[in-house]
Amino acid sequence: MQSDNYITDKEHWDKYWSDFQYDKIPGKMIFAPFMSRLSSGNSFIEIGGFPGIHAAYFCKHGFRDVTLLDFYMNRDIVRNFEHINNLPPNSIQCFHTDFFAFSSEKKYDVVFSSGFIEHFEDTTDVIRRHVELLSEQGQLLIIIPNFLGLNGKIQQRFDRKNLEAHNLRCMEIDYLKQIMRSFGLKDLSVDYLGKPMVWLEPKLEQKKLRKWIKMLSYLIKLIPVKSKLLSPFIAIYARK
Repeated sequence: MQSDNYITDKEHWDKYWSDFQYDKIPGKMIFAPFMSRLSSGNSFIEIGGFPGIHAAYFCKHGFRDVTLLDFYMNRDIVRNFEHINNLPPNSIQCFHTDFFAFSSEKKYDVVFSSGFIEHFEDTTDVIRRHVELLSEQGQLLIIIPNFLGLNGKIQQRFDRKNLEAHNLRCMEIDYLKQIMRSFGLKDLSVDYLGKPMVWLEPKLEQKKLRKWIKMLSYLIKLIPVKSKLLSPFIAIYARK
């Protein structure tokens, strides 16, 4: 993997996670519509998932073999996150490594990432590496933000630095479908996900502004239309 594939670096994530506000995991996640299918699995790996919000969620939903892989890792924070969410210590296995240097003979029933693939230039390669980790009956779920609509305008106006840390081309539905069809997986779906919503990243200097953005988000939820303009996320699902 060429270094110019990386849109962000460790310094970016040092700053990001130093500002992040930790709390209990939500009772319901944006990918809840997929859980009835995913719950048939046992082993789970999340790519780029520090501090373990989604990994903890899957622990709470019956997965006994849960792995978190990230090139930025603080195990003390992960253990504290387990404690906050009433999980036994070491429920989440941590791999502190660069995904592009990672290889594993073990395959997983669920390969998951959220807010990961859009930080790289070569979308095909990063998705292919997800697919290579699937078990024989494995399922793939990738969630990315949709910054090609209203939410992107919010980022552009109030947090351009965050917007520039994303590969916007990989948020094009047709482009993603073209990539996914090349892997020959079953039950492929690539579509917008979630009720209309906008946000800013949880940075301390944006605390007041985030309150106003949150109010705007409540208002646009009154327009429950799935679209490029208003949908906050894109979900990629497929299985072997």
